[in-house]
Amino acid sequence: MSIKHVLITGGAGFIGAHVANELLAHGYAVRALDALVPQVHGNSRERPPYLSNDVELMVGDIRDTNLLSKALNNIDAVINLVALVGVGQSMYQIAEYTSVNNGGTATLMELLSAQPVEAIVVASSMSVYGEGLYRNSKGETKFALNRSLEDLKRSRWEMYDEDGEELTPIPTPETKTPALASLYALSKYDQEVMTLVLARAYGMRAVALRFFNTYGPFQALANPYTGVLSNFAARVLNGKAPLIYEDGLQKRDFVSVYDVASACRLALESKAADGQALNISSGQSMTVGEIASKTIRCLSARGLEPELTGKYRVGDIRHCFADISRAQQVLGWSPSVSLEQGLEDLAAWLDGQETHDNSMEARAELAARGLVL
Repeated sequence: MSIKHVLITGGAGFIGAHVANELLAHGYAVRALDALVPQVHGNSRERPPYLSNDVELMVGDIRDTNLLSKALNNIDAVINLVALVGVGQSMYQIAEYTSVNNGGTATLMELLSAQPVEAIVVASSMSVYGEGLYRNSKGETKFALNRSLEDLKRSRWEMYDEDGEELTPIPTPETKTPALASLYALSKYDQEVMTLVLARAYGMRAVALRFFNTYGPFQALANPYTGVLSNFAARVLNGKAPLIYEDGLQKRDFVSVYDVASACRLALESKAADGQALNISSGQSMTVGEIASKTIRCLSARGLEPELTGKYRVGDIRHCFADISRAQQVLGWSPSVSLEQGLEDLAAWLDGQETHDNSMEARAELAARGLVL
């Protein structure tokens, strides 16, 4: 194994800690660079207890060139997970999202241009697709049009073609043309393209992994932008109903963080994946309403039912779920954790966790800026 020492940027975060565990279990030495931002780690900014003691943690900002240069010392490969996460928040914290996500990756790639490593894996996102892929009644594949403001105000949620026919969502492959619906999506696409272009120029293997809705232990429950399932869990654990935008019938694809971690390791090791973007998810669609109900049942919260708001959040899409055949073929990877197993594991971790529900504050902020209709 030529790769022995791996740097994980954002390595003290939810996904990063699981990736670290996966790498350690397979004989790698792991260093993590993480700014321990308060929105994720709390104001104390202490080393999280879930991060393995075998991980060397360096605390600091990826945009700090001197610190990042030290973090890259004696490193054979990089898994770049650094990003501010949140579709809604990205629409008003524009400069900060662009600085951290785009600028942080630019800082990393500039240093790697002078000090190349063997391989780099960058975390991208399903958000780069915007709307997923659709099919009409004739069996023709459609790159769906955006929903009009007039339709959204009338609660006409589904996607229609130019003739007014309702379209059926189908699994979205990597070949779908990106359609960026938020600044977050733009930043993730920039991260993946920047990485693949520059890695090729400087002789490094590179893979972009497009994560779909990732869930599992270690998620920052107090961060209202961390993910739909953890937001639902935080509300349920505080005795509140999960809040759902639109009508709850929008389809998503949920993947266990354990499966994401194994995909990161395999992408690091795979020469066949070089230069590619790969979907990483379960390959199974589920409505947001269904996942809210499953979360309630899993946490044994009797008397709660999901609450439909009937509102639209700017930057949200209607349906998107993954075609994962390319990752299966190229990486030899398949998801191994069912949603039922994953929810049970999440519930076990949540037992005894202190949770704060900040979803209403986040929603009020979006509404005040005209980003909720």
